[in-house]
Amino acid sequence: MIRRIAVLLVCVLVVSGCGGGAHTFAIKAVAVGVPSLAPFFDEKQGLGHDTEVRSMPVRGTLQQGDTPGLYGGTRQPTICDVAKLKRFLTDPANHRKAVAWSSVLGITTDEIPGYLDRLTPVLLRHDTLVQNHDYKKGKATPYNSLLQAGIAILVDEQGEPAAKCSCGNPLRPFKGDAGRISVKFADGNKKWHGYEPSSVVAVRPAPRQMERLALVDVDDPDRGITRPVGTTGRHDTTFDTRRQHAVPNLMGATFGQAWRQLVSSGLAVGYGGSAAPSDDARVTASDPPAGTELRFGQYVTLTVSGGTSGGATPTTPAPTTSGPTVGPPTSKAPPSTSPAAPPTTSSPPASPPSSPPPSSPTSKPPPSSSPPGSSPTTRSPTPGSPSVVTSAPVTSAPVTTSAAPATSGAPVTGSAPVTSGVPVTGEPVTRDPVTGTPSTTET
Repeated sequence: MIRRIAVLLVCVLVVSGCGGGAHTFAIKAVAVGVPSLAPFFDEKQGLGHDTEVRSMPVRGTLQQGDTPGLYGGTRQPTICDVAKLKRFLTDPANHRKAVAWSSVLGITTDEIPGYLDRLTPVLLRHDTLVQNHDYKKGKATPYNSLLQAGIAILVDEQGEPAAKCSCGNPLRPFKGDAGRISVKFADGNKKWHGYEPSSVVAVRPAPRQMERLALVDVDDPDRGITRPVGTTGRHDTTFDTRRQHAVPNLMGATFGQAWRQLVSSGLAVGYGGSAAPSDDARVTASDPPAGTELRFGQYVTLTVSGGTSGGATPTTPAPTTSGPTVGPPTSKAPPSTSPAAPPTTSSPPASPPSSPPPSSPTSKPPPSSSPPGSSPTTRSPTPGSPSVVTSAPVTSAPVTTSAAPATSGAPVTGSAPVTSGVPVTGEPVTRDPVTGTPSTTET
């Protein structure tokens, strides 16, 4: 009898451990410059070029695709040869690969050319979780991976990773819990310097489609790059990322409203936990308070209560640690006012928090600034939202020097509706792939 009771107790503990949300997601590390073992495209052909970039700290493991400072750019020659990838995937000799590639992205082989024309090359500024795909035995094999900051990728109109440039492997959003991952560094992908589990991010789609991306020059953080969606750098314009903007009065606003106001002002919103609060939760405090001047992309910590997810008790905002982050003004809010163009007004692009690290992607700590104004974007309510949100405000002092080549503030405005990303939920690694300013410079 005692043995039976003991066995039953063990079974109960095992079951509760497996079903109680303790699942850990196995992740394969993918370092800068390390070739894939099973690529769709021969990496020796120079399809894409990664860059050495230091990963920037973040506030909140989920970042929207239009988050200020989420992605970077460079004035160097094109980092991703989209035309070459298009020729490869449309070549009849590679039809089998084209079928596998397009199936991951939810399109047909006939739609590949048009789809590629809408993608934009960028450089990761954060170690980013994605659902990667190798090409094995004529099929796309999904697996969760962590792409190191500095890797060149193509993103879609909502800022979601779509393909890894160097090998052409299709990418989809990571659907697990970014807070419960186990990263394996193997196959030449050694643990990189500066890797911090707390700074890992997963990208969810921006609330609506964007017309432009506001990138941060990885070689000069004071310089922002506004890149029209679907272009590779030939039509880039620049802006000064050091320009400051006042924190709007958010008291009493809903979280959704506060989010839109902040991103339309070029400021970032971060929060603790793996899920954002519901859009109808009420803001009870912001840190720093209204009227405070912040550089573009810096975090504003919001404290909220209530919401459809249940009456949550407000919590104190998490302390802010890093300096301003530079980010892309992106999508433009439909009915909302379009962003202010030149750097005369504070209406940078709307986007969620980007990492506000004290250090810059490459070598110098980027005092982030705001790109030309872009229209605010609307966020659709996120399910399972916590009652409290904390977006870490960045404390780095604003730079008063007007360095960076900024300029014809071509406000970045985004158009096209974007579906708001939802917080990731823990799912097994075997999960099916998920669908989902101005002096000219070339990146």
